[in-house]
Amino acid sequence: MASQRWTGRPGFPYDRSRILVGLKKDRMNDTSMALPAAIRLSGVNLSLGHDAARVHILKNIDLHIGTGEAVGLIGPSGSGKSTLLMVAAGLERPDTGQVHVAGQDLGKLDEDALARFRGRHVGIVFQSFHLIPTMTALENVAVPLELAGAADAFDRAAQELAAVGLGARVSHYPAQLSGGEQQRVALARALAPHPAILVADEPTGNLDEATGREIVELLFAGHEKRGTTLVLVTHDPSLAKRCDRTVRLRSGHIERAEQDA
Repeated sequence: MASQRWTGRPGFPYDRSRILVGLKKDRMNDTSMALPAAIRLSGVNLSLGHDAARVHILKNIDLHIGTGEAVGLIGPSGSGKSTLLMVAAGLERPDTGQVHVAGQDLGKLDEDALARFRGRHVGIVFQSFHLIPTMTALENVAVPLELAGAADAFDRAAQELAAVGLGARVSHYPAQLSGGEQQRVALARALAPHPAILVADEPTGNLDEATGREIVELLFAGHEKRGTTLVLVTHDPSLAKRCDRTVRLRSGHIERAEQDA
């Protein structure tokens, strides 16, 4: 079957700014404020729905995530974790407040500029994989690289797939892959442009326990080896404890932020 490659507007820069990983090792009590901000939310409010069905999801959120940190977002269902992640990734715009990511005020970007910014700086892993069904694993991983104008998109995509243990599955389509393999492809796609920030929304939620553990190891390996800032939404306390810090939400408010041992 002929390869179906995406073509995007060429020439988008995608090189990440240098990550100050070494600073992470020397933090004192306030782990977030000791590092330059990778993500900073100030006075963020967001409501979804219309008229009587409109619900105030995020309420006056102030959050600082330092460069190179791993932060777990935890809390009961409906607390606003995933919505907060989407705001921090530039996928949702708040009603009020400011969102700064990698030094950029996202409120000043139009939709096209925001999409380009995400492509350069933010890798996203969803619970439901969101792979393109008509593309092979290799093509799925190459998509963000092609959109960034990378001449070696397919070579780099092959390297990323090999790094997550799928070097022999590059020509397979999503329907031919297990759930765990599809999430590996999604993780490879997120990491391929070398983003400064990696966000993951319940990345093991659709996987069995053993497969979920494998994805978690790959996720944290990508964070640690590349120095990315990691923001992880999870219901699993043991997974959250692998992060440097946890932020607990309840009813749209940050209830507590704490450093994990």
